[in-house]
Formats: sequence, structure tokens, C-alpha cells
Amino acid sequence: MPNLKSLAKDTAIYGLSSIIARFINYLLVPIQTARFAASGGEYGVITNVYAYVSILVILLTFGMETTFFRFMSKEGEDPRKVYSSTLTMLFVTSFVSSLIVLVAIHPIAAAIGYADHPEYVAVMFITVAIDAFMAIPFAYLRYQHKPLKFAALKIINILLNITLNLLYLIVLPALRLNPFGLYDEQFTLDVAFVFYINLFCTVATLLMLWKEWGTTAFAFDKGTCRRMLGYTWPLLIMGVAGQLNQAASQILFPYFFSGSIEEARTQLGIYGACIKIAMIMVMITQAFRFAYEPFVFGKSKDKDNRETYAQAMKFYLIFTLLAFLCVMGYIDVLKFIIGESYWEGLRVVPIVMAAEIMFGVFFNLSFWYKLTDRTIWGAYFSGIGAVVLITVDVLLIPRFSYMACAWAGFAAYATSMLLSYFIGQHYYKIDYPLRDMALYVVAAAVLYAAMLFSRDLSLGLQLPLNTLLIIAFAALIVRRDLPLSSLPVIGKHFKKQ
Repeated sequence: MPNLKSLAKDTAIYGLSSIIARFINYLLVPIQTARFAASGGEYGVITNVYAYVSILVILLTFGMETTFFRFMSKEGEDPRKVYSSTLTMLFVTSFVSSLIVLVAIHPIAAAIGYADHPEYVAVMFITVAIDAFMAIPFAYLRYQHKPLKFAALKIINILLNITLNLLYLIVLPALRLNPFGLYDEQFTLDVAFVFYINLFCTVATLLMLWKEWGTTAFAFDKGTCRRMLGYTWPLLIMGVAGQLNQAASQILFPYFFSGSIEEARTQLGIYGACIKIAMIMVMITQAFRFAYEPFVFGKSKDKDNRETYAQAMKFYLIFTLLAFLCVMGYIDVLKFIIGESYWEGLRVVPIVMAAEIMFGVFFNLSFWYKLTDRTIWGAYFSGIGAVVLITVDVLLIPRFSYMACAWAGFAAYATSMLLSYFIGQHYYKIDYPLRDMALYVVAAAVLYAAMLFSRDLSLGLQLPLNTLLIIAFAALIVRRDLPLSSLPVIGKHFKKQ
């Protein structure tokens, strides 16, 4: 339990900061969906461009975050050489790739459908290159167990982004102020300005990380780099394939949608706005991952490590199911995060959230091949999942529009999760409490079904009823696995059960 309490503490810090950051970041959605109506397709452009961004970040970091943690704690490796070599590699690859893209900007922009707006691609790629380089200084903060600084920098970045979006998309047009002549006579602003703001915030964050990278001697040790690259290349394939499971639908949608490109961007904008509501699951998984990666590698030599991994999996599933019920129980309130013209796409939210839970389980399962240095298996699982996703998208987008995207992600994560579990039990057997986990899944499914029936009631009746259903699930958790007496601070006020 002490190990789990340490994990819970770091997860709480990362989680709280991630909740705050994600909540603040949610403000971008009402700002941007208020400024750009669904029918205009601008939010579809934002969704499409950031789908490319998510893939490019994986390519430019090439799995080095996980590799960094592995080698920083690996016997026989010099942490200083590992850190400086990793920084050097990412700096060189980010700089060189940016130059190549800028030289070939026009054909690249035309290839992804933005021949008239090459500036979208240029700004996007430079931002990604800087983000890729910053991944290692941020990982170094996690390695040093400095979650507060990590969290503060992330939140400052988002606050700056929100402030500038609010200023230039809402406040200045409302006041009819036109500094630097940015607006036309109707006070409209090109969607490219969203990307310029993001670039500005990224550069500001890079400068705030000066102590982590600016005062470090950039050194390159060939032996260290060779060993790290040998470990990380399967993680690169796994990362790209895994991210394809999240982003490929938004990339493929304009190519396979049966209507015009304008209608495709409109529909994609609706999908992109609605899945923002489901991103609370991504937030929880991300917070867990930030704390869990260094925790797992640091505990790999302990005798009780497999039991701890099994318990961590169970608690991850429990709390993500609770989050699922909270979001679905209050969906009729949460929908006001996005503009009303986007509400027709809310039916994707439960599907995407369920898919993200399975992705989190897959992430938990992934440590069997990372700890045994069989990272190629991760590439296999993610690759197969990506094939499933792309196949579903190609076959079903023309008929079912963005609903195909939601089910494609569900099918892909389910495939990767199941493959990783069954093969992992052969190479690195862990006795997961499957019966307990299944009980929680069934309980959550039954309560969600009850919430669906309550949709016919008025909001005044629906919300109290759903609140009782959520409390029932929380009571099950307390009764079976988390007695109130075990909670920090307030636990002393409850009798042990």
C-alpha cells in the first residue's frame, strides 16, 4: 500500500493540474465554437489540422519519453549522458525536419488539402517541432519528481492560450477594436490566427523551461544513442499506430465523406467539438500515465511488483468508470461547453469515452513488454488496432458520417487491449482481479442504462436521479475496495470497517 499511496499522491498532483488545465482548455471550445459556427467549417479545419499535429508530435519525439525513463533508471547507464544525448537528438531532428518542411511547404500543403493556406502547415509544423523538443525537459521534471513545476508550466501555457483566444476572437471584435489591422470590415478573423496563438504560447513555454534545457550541455554519446534507438524504434511504431487510433479518423474523414469538402469540414467540426466532452477520460489516463511510468520502472525490481500492477489496474478501471457515469449523468449540462449548432453530435460521447477507457487499460497492460524489453509487441498491437480503425473508417464513413469515426476508435482500442492482455499473460503473467473488475463494468453498464431511460424526464428530475445513480456506484466502491477510513486526512474521522 505505501507504493500505491506514493503513486496516488503523484497522480493526484498531475491529475489535479490536468483537471484544472483541461477545464481551462475547455474554455477554448465555447470560445471557438461561438466564433466559428458549425456551418462555416472553420472548427472542422481546426480539428483536421490538430489531428495531423498529434501524429507529427509522435514522429518527432520517436518514443523517447518512455525510452528516457527506461535508460535513466537502467543499471550501467549514466543519467547525464542519457539526458544530454536525448536532448541533442531531438533538437537536431526537430530543426532539420522544420527546414525540410518549410522548403517543400507548397506541395505538402496541397497534398493535405490546404493549397490555398500553406501558412496553416508552416505554423503547425514549427509548433510541433518545438513541442517535440520540450517533451524531454518536461519528462526530466517528472524524473526529478517535480510535479508542481510540471503542472504550473502546463497551466500557464493554457491560461495564456485561453486569454489570447478570448481577446482576439471575442473581446476585440465585440469592442470593434482593430489593432494592427487584423480584422476585415466585418471583424472576421482567419482561423489561422488560432494556430499563430498556439505557436506563441509554445515558444513562451520553451523559454520558461530554460533551466531544464538552456543550462544543460548538449552532448552526444554515440553508444548511449545507439542503445536508446534500438529500444525506442518499436515504441515509435507503436506510438504512431496508437495515435492513428485517435487521429486517423479526423485525417481520413474529408477524403471519404460522401458530400462536398465544405460539408465534410462542417461534419468534422461537429464531431471534433463533441469529442471534447469525452476528453475527461483522456485527462484521467494522462494524469495516471505521468505518475505511473516512472513509478513502474522504479519498482520493477521489487518482489511485490506484479501484485501492485494488478491493483493499480483495478483502481484505474474503477475511477474511469465513475468518470464515465459522471459525464453521462450530466451530459445535458456539459453540452453547453460547445455551441448549440454542434449538439447533434453528442451521441458520439459515450462511444468515445468507452473507447478511451479501453485505451487506458491497454496502456496499463503495456508494461509487460516495456519491462521485458519486448517493445516490438507494442508496435504489433497498435499497428493491428490502426488497421482495424482505418478499415472501419474507409468502409463506413461514406454511409454513417462521423458515427463511423467513433465506432472505429472503439473497435481499434478493443482489439489492441485484448491482444495485449492474452499475449502478455504468456510472457509476463499478472493475476489481475478480473472478477472484481467485471463486477464494476457490469454495475456501470446497468447504471448507464438507467440514465438512458431517464432522458425522457425533465431536467429537474433527470439530474437528481442520475446523481443518485452515481452515488450508488461510489457506494459500491467504498463498500468493496475503498473504505472511508482508508482515505487520507478525512479517514481518521471514520471507523475502520
